[in-house]
Amino acid sequence: MLLVDTNIILELMLQQEKSIECEKFLNSVATGDIEATITRFSLHAIEAIIKNPEHTSAFLHNVNSSIGLRVYDTDTSDEIAIALLMKEIKLDFDDTLQFYVAKKIGAEGIVSFDRDFDKVDINRLVPGQV
Repeated sequence: MLLVDTNIILELMLQQEKSIECEKFLNSVATGDIEATITRFSLHAIEAIIKNPEHTSAFLHNVNSSIGLRVYDTDTSDEIAIALLMKEIKLDFDDTLQFYVAKKIGAEGIVSFDRDFDKVDINRLVPGQV
């Protein structure tokens, strides 16, 4: 089980430099070859960035139809724990949330281009490593 960070999906959706690498990884998740989790927080961040209703709808349809993808919802108790953890691990709220959820679900690592995860005790993988 892996946790997918927001930037992996945005890299693909915005057709950035590493979009092909992200597409291969996310296709493996979609077919169930790889089991992964994304946070509801990431979904909302992506929705806010996309803005286009048709693209947002297509994105959410892809999330729903991805066999290997689960969505993790944090609750207020989780978010209090995340806020307290921020000081300890010295990451911002969204990175701490990703780290917290990855630890909570027992993820093997976080798939992300964000090098801030290299500062904490979890494996950071880029899509090509998976």
